Amino acid sequence: IRFLLTTSYYQLSVQNWFSLHRVQLLYNHSAQATFNASRIYAPASYSYHCERVSSLQRYDALLIPSSANDVSKLWEVTFIDFQIQGFNIQEGHFAYAKDCASFFSPAILMGLVMSLILLLVLAYALHMLIHLKSLDRHYECKASPAYFVQMKDNDMGDEKEPLRSSGNESYELRDQQFCKIYI
Repeated sequence: IRFLLTTSYYQLSVQNWFSLHRVQLLYNHSAQATFNASRIYAPASYSYHCERVSSLQRYDALLIPSSANDVSKLWEVTFIDFQIQGFNIQEGHFAYAKDCASFFSPAILMGLVMSLILLLVLAYALHMLIHLKSLDRHYECKASPAYFVQMKDNDMGDEKEPLRSSGNESYELRDQQFCKIYI
C-alpha cells in the first residue's frame, strides 16, 4: 500500500497542512489499483484519524477510483480505525488527531432540537405562571361550608339552644354561618 501525501501552507490558518491525495495498492512492484482520496487532511503538526476510510458508499466513500475504466472499480478497500501522520513525527507516536467525525451528527442534532422544545415548553409554563390571576378577591365574603371556626364555650353560652332532651345534649348555633353540634 502506497500513500501519496502532500503538504501546503495556508495563510488563513497560518500553518502547514497535509493531505492524502492518492492510495495505491501494489503487487510485485506494480500498481494494481489507484484511489483518489477526498477530505483526508489535517494540520501538519497533527495526525488524521477516522473510524473507517473506505471506497464503499455505505462508509461515506473517502476513497474514489482514479478513473472510470481503471481496475480500481473491482477493488473494495476499507481501513478500520485509520490514523495517519506524514510529517513532524516525534518519538514514533502519533500527534494529537484531527478526527473525521463531524460536529453535527444526527444524535447531536436531535438532542439540540429536543432541548429547544423543552426550553420553549418551560418558557411557556413560566409565562403562564407569571400571568396567573388570583381568585381570592371574588370569595372574600363567602364562607366555606367545610370551614368551622372554633370558638370558646363560654362565649357561646347565650346562643346555645337545646334540640332534644332525650338524655343527650345537642346544641346548634342560631347564627347559620357557624355551626357546632354537641351530641
